[in-house]
Amino acid sequence: MSETDIHDLTGRAALITGASRGIGRAIAEELAGHGCAVALAARTPDAVQQAADAINQTGGRAIAFAADVTDEGAAERLVSETVAAFGRLDILVNNAGGNSFSVPVASMRLSGWSKTMTLNVESTVALIQQALPHLAQSEHGSIINVGSVAGLRGAPMMSHYGAAKAAIASLTRSVAIEAAYQGVRVNSLVPGWIDTDLTEFLRADEGTEASVLGRVPMGRWGRSEEIAHAALFLASDASSFMTGQELVVDGGLSAMP
Repeated sequence: MSETDIHDLTGRAALITGASRGIGRAIAEELAGHGCAVALAARTPDAVQQAADAINQTGGRAIAFAADVTDEGAAERLVSETVAAFGRLDILVNNAGGNSFSVPVASMRLSGWSKTMTLNVESTVALIQQALPHLAQSEHGSIINVGSVAGLRGAPMMSHYGAAKAAIASLTRSVAIEAAYQGVRVNSLVPGWIDTDLTEFLRADEGTEASVLGRVPMGRWGRSEEIAHAALFLASDASSFMTGQELVVDGGLSAMP
């Protein structure tokens, strides 16, 4: 990697959650491909180890942690073990999250609301709290919080998920202001409909898929690597004067009336 390449991450270390598949794995591979040492965290031991092994086999440097980010103490362990392994932490990618149900808000159990907030918001806050002291020691500290277009507009039947991702957008702006004096940048990466196993249920039915893509001006699913390219931009010096922002990669979906 050339010293003049503003995407060069040689000598830096990143922690990526939800990294065993889909967007998280693609981000880990992209950062590793530009010289970054990467710690991959996910709930399934075999899957996250396989993802790390694949990076190592192609000349990258990766370690795997089996962890549920909603567990008490998980954030502290992930950050401390990443720093122990690499001697530093420069980049935190809060990708773990998701939504496991769809229901009108009038019928929603508050336990489901709380579970969604814990996974998408509270785990992100915990990781930021643990990572910030280490990121502040880096000259290139960057936090990337992965949001969703569901947090930018109404999300009928998924109000819980939309609210959680809207909270991520607000959290990103607030922490960006708080951490700017430490030289740490904080941005939100906002994917649209991406072709991963998490959206497979939408592709299973032609009518449903047509309805989904009918709202996307570019008329297709996004690819995980397209989100990973955007993550590289936010992680690297290419975005060195950018903080507190949302980078939306959704094929034009959020621009639709």
